[in-house]
Amino acid sequence: MFYAAVGAHLTVHRVDDAALTLTPDSTTRAPAAVQYVREHPEAPVLYVAYSNRSTADDTHGVATYRIDRATGRLTELGTPLVLGSRPIHITVDPAGRHLLTAYNQPSALTVHALEPDGTIGAPVARHEPVDAGHYAHQVRIAPAGDLVVLSTRGDDATANAPANPGALKVFRFADGRLSGTQSVTDGDGLGFGPRHVDFHPTEPWMYVSMERSNEVLTYGVHRDGITPSPRYTAATVARPERRAPVQYLGPIRVHPNGRNVYLVNRSDGHTCENDGENTVAVFSVDPGSGEPTLVQTIGIEAVHARTLTIHPAGKMLVTAAVAPATVREGDRVREVAAGFSVFGVGDDGRLTFARKYDVDVGDASLFWCGMVPL
Repeated sequence: MFYAAVGAHLTVHRVDDAALTLTPDSTTRAPAAVQYVREHPEAPVLYVAYSNRSTADDTHGVATYRIDRATGRLTELGTPLVLGSRPIHITVDPAGRHLLTAYNQPSALTVHALEPDGTIGAPVARHEPVDAGHYAHQVRIAPAGDLVVLSTRGDDATANAPANPGALKVFRFADGRLSGTQSVTDGDGLGFGPRHVDFHPTEPWMYVSMERSNEVLTYGVHRDGITPSPRYTAATVARPERRAPVQYLGPIRVHPNGRNVYLVNRSDGHTCENDGENTVAVFSVDPGSGEPTLVQTIGIEAVHARTLTIHPAGKMLVTAAVAPATVREGDRVREVAAGFSVFGVGDDGRLTFARKYDVDVGDASLFWCGMVPL
């Protein structure tokens, strides 16, 4: 099933990966605007992080829902976990025993136990402090389940505040406890802005989308951490000199077969004066070294896609653009709706645009989308 969130409304869609279509079925309302969603690796359970940080900023948590295996429809399971600040990203360990939550302001990382029925239990006590860096944006667990990577994006300087360094914070992970912090960055970390990481399914490689420098970095992964320096660096956009605040990188996904990596290039701002690139960058992966090589960029027919998902069978890819935009094409100005851009994935990993589903988001944002196998 394909799930997508507009504000607090999470809608399930039936998926036909042969016809490359999405058909909406039903909608569930979370307690506040959906931030991120993660499925349990074994049980038919969905975890939904939420926050009203853009309004009152007083409602934050993670709600748990049982998934109907036939329809994908959701039923609330237990009582939501109440949190003190915005949960920007969540993940579940491969064994389905722990929920990890990343918070961006203030930057933090917590671990909660999961009960056998999938409900969220007590927080796991810490044996040592957790260095969560500046502006955590994503938490991931390596496929072996013994390594946690927290992407801390850092901040650019503003008129009122200095720049903060970014880093990849890496922890050993056992029985829900984090230990042995490794901080991987470049120099003083200023301008080093990792947004998301993803792991190769079978090889010890990790790929990082660098939000502000429009690059994908490749790291080696081993039992005690990640290789301290990137093994490979590759640009993702046609004009690498265009950087934040005009051009940003978005999410990153490795194809289920490990032969390709996909990233979203997104322009920030929704006015016709911004001529940034809104594309999916497709990389082939060298099977011996893991080196990514850019083989295609393809437009999404929308502006500022925040999320990207791939069908488990690997033949369908969907991006979700957060809001409507006004774009200039020569002397012409036109409105572009928020929505889903659907692509077919070829045997060589390259994409073919299939269709776009426009979504009326009103005053909200299309903040998250994802495929969930039932």
